Amino acid sequence: MAPMSAQTRKVVTDVAIFAVSQVLFYAAFKAVMSSMDPQSSKRKEAKDKSKKALGKLGLDLSALDLNEHEEIMAAEVVHADDITTRFKDIGGLDPIISQLREAVIFPLCYPQVFESAAGLFGAPKGVLLYGPPGCGKTMLAKSLAKESGATFINVKVSSLTDKWFGESNKLVAGLFSLAKKLQPSIIFIDEIDSFMRERSRNDHEVTGMMKAEFMTLWDGLATNNDTRILVLGATNRPNDIDSAILRRMPKRFSIKLPDSTQRRNILNLMLADIKLDPSFNMDTLVRRTDGLSGSDLKEACRNAAMVPVRDYMRSHQVDGQVDLKAVQSGNFKIRPLTLNDFLQSDSAAHVESESLD
Repeated sequence: MAPMSAQTRKVVTDVAIFAVSQVLFYAAFKAVMSSMDPQSSKRKEAKDKSKKALGKLGLDLSALDLNEHEEIMAAEVVHADDITTRFKDIGGLDPIISQLREAVIFPLCYPQVFESAAGLFGAPKGVLLYGPPGCGKTMLAKSLAKESGATFINVKVSSLTDKWFGESNKLVAGLFSLAKKLQPSIIFIDEIDSFMRERSRNDHEVTGMMKAEFMTLWDGLATNNDTRILVLGATNRPNDIDSAILRRMPKRFSIKLPDSTQRRNILNLMLADIKLDPSFNMDTLVRRTDGLSGSDLKEACRNAAMVPVRDYMRSHQVDGQVDLKAVQSGNFKIRPLTLNDFLQSDSAAHVESESLD
């Protein structure tokens, strides 16, 4: 083989130098653009969070082959170990808890037991919890995440919105594709009325497209009957929700203000670890707390329980300072709780100010 001429070698060298320079230019350009990309840090953070969240479930992020939008939504997965609330911690909602178990959890998690040609025994596509604020809707959702055994995705509206056109639709698609990969799945949207409110001409184009995408993927032509995905919503303004969304939520539970029996159950749970005075009359407290929600009752009990603590602190002050040695030595003994302690509560939702005796 004849040796290359000097001119040929020069051409080959120039071509090689040009190719290498183009590769280096592409690498440098890509590095610069990546550093300028405002979404790069968000994607990296979402990937780290999703890896941690799915790792708790015993899942390998690489094995699931998630795209960047699925990784962002995977960061919203809640592991049962991160939740302390169980059904037994909720007082006064036993009938609703029983229905949630029988009509939602069992068909969703054990479909082989509820097989039917017409799908009449299956879990509903959506469940709505509605009622006044502070009556236990979010606690029910937490307990459902704790005890259902299904993958629980706590979706915040902010996680579905993006400033780039079309990205919100891709995030919605990523949400449902992730839920399908991790099924059985429960997609929980708190205050769903703020996201799925009644559509109107004044809606922004992006908002309308996102709602349409959500409904199509939730219950559209491409949705399989064997897909085990449940959308769980909570709201205190059910009349503001779009009618098309309500149609997709056939199972609805009204969480009302607790009645006397429910208030008694809630108070018994709240005061279970509190030492009560022998004269403490639970019937009187139940009667006087009429109209309070579950969260109001918790706040009233918390503030009342602090009254004996304040009395102890004030009676063990030395030169205006609390005797911390007595507290640290284990001699921190407070008196039992009385009914009148509820009158001294500084809660905004306080018990009526007349005597409880």
